Amino acid sequence: MSDMSSMSRENKKRQLRRQIVFSQEAAGRSGMHGDKPDNEEIVRQAQSRARRRRLLIVIILLLIVAVGAVAYQIYQRFYRYVSFETSWEIALNEGSLVGYETFGTNVLKYTKDGVSYIDNQGKTVWTESYEMKTPIVAVNGDFAAIADQQGNSIYICDLDGRQGQAATILPVSRIAISGTGVVAAVLEDTTSSYITFFRRDGSSLDITIKTNMAGDGYPLDLALSQDGTQLLCSYVYIENGEMKTRIVFYDFSEVGKNVPTREVGIFIDPFQGTMAPEVTYLKSPYSCVFTGNGAVFFSSQNLASPQIVAQADLVDSTIESVFCSDDYAAMILRENVGENTSRLEVYRADGTHVMTKEFDYEYDKADIDGNLIFLYNENSCKIFNMAGREKLYAEFDFPISRIRRGRFPNTLILTGSQQMREIRLK
Repeated sequence: MSDMSSMSRENKKRQLRRQIVFSQEAAGRSGMHGDKPDNEEIVRQAQSRARRRRLLIVIILLLIVAVGAVAYQIYQRFYRYVSFETSWEIALNEGSLVGYETFGTNVLKYTKDGVSYIDNQGKTVWTESYEMKTPIVAVNGDFAAIADQQGNSIYICDLDGRQGQAATILPVSRIAISGTGVVAAVLEDTTSSYITFFRRDGSSLDITIKTNMAGDGYPLDLALSQDGTQLLCSYVYIENGEMKTRIVFYDFSEVGKNVPTREVGIFIDPFQGTMAPEVTYLKSPYSCVFTGNGAVFFSSQNLASPQIVAQADLVDSTIESVFCSDDYAAMILRENVGENTSRLEVYRADGTHVMTKEFDYEYDKADIDGNLIFLYNENSCKIFNMAGREKLYAEFDFPISRIRRGRFPNTLILTGSQQMREIRLK
């Protein structure tokens, strides 16, 4: 009996030892593959969590920037300024003031006695003296030309001052300048007109285009491309006793060498029954011809063959003013019915229509600066954005001759004959 009991106890001990060993092996396997990760797995999980946090932070920052940009665009589109305060003002020596032209960060002031570049802090950067009876100015980018109309002198300047001076034998009637400082001047005698060219240092280029009313026509206006290799000219000529318009593109690069007289584009039919008193180069490769009936937009993407890309036909309206920037071309039409006396039409450089805005305001001058349109007279101004929203109407206590944007988005620079002010809009 005792032997049987002793055997039974031994069997139970062996079974218990096997269970303990099995449990330890199972626990070891669980430690390697199951609930308790090793050091490498811990590091991988930590790195993954860090990457997710960084990605989340980047997404949040991008959302903040996007929301801020959208909010700013909405603010710029819809917010209307109601008042202003003066940031600074300086007195100007009036002299024999003729006018101001947008140049560099502010304006070029020209008189019968000289020309000055005034920056956006009201500081005179440089002054060049001369004596002219009727000074006229052409500006393109960082270059400007000042000529004595019906005189014989042309001054060529950049942001640092005078770069050259050209002298002509025949009197000057019109000038144009490129963004590289090349100048084209229309000279006249009793029977013919001559378009001649000068380098930025004032030396003559061996290029002359001769025309006369009975032949090729009289040049009404001309413009040079940014790089100075193309000339756009509007001619009026007489054919069978009728006055007609001819638009000509000249190319003075390697492309134009293969074309007789370098005339790479001649357009007559689109200008039947109207004149084209103003031509201009816009943002490359576009240009615009303003007519009595509207505007015609060209592309010189193919230098050897400029093409019409859009036409703004406003035949039934009276065009009061035309003005442009590198990016936009605009026209103001006189309205004879309704409570608004004028209508503003704005187009992009490629001729795409941007907006129409009717208004009732007696303006003397109109300009585009960035995405703002300035209408102003001597005592007040009205400003629109490209969505047609009125941003500001203001009256001033001194006579103004020019308005343009200031150093900051909510500032304007007002320039008059006797003083200049920067105002902050509120």
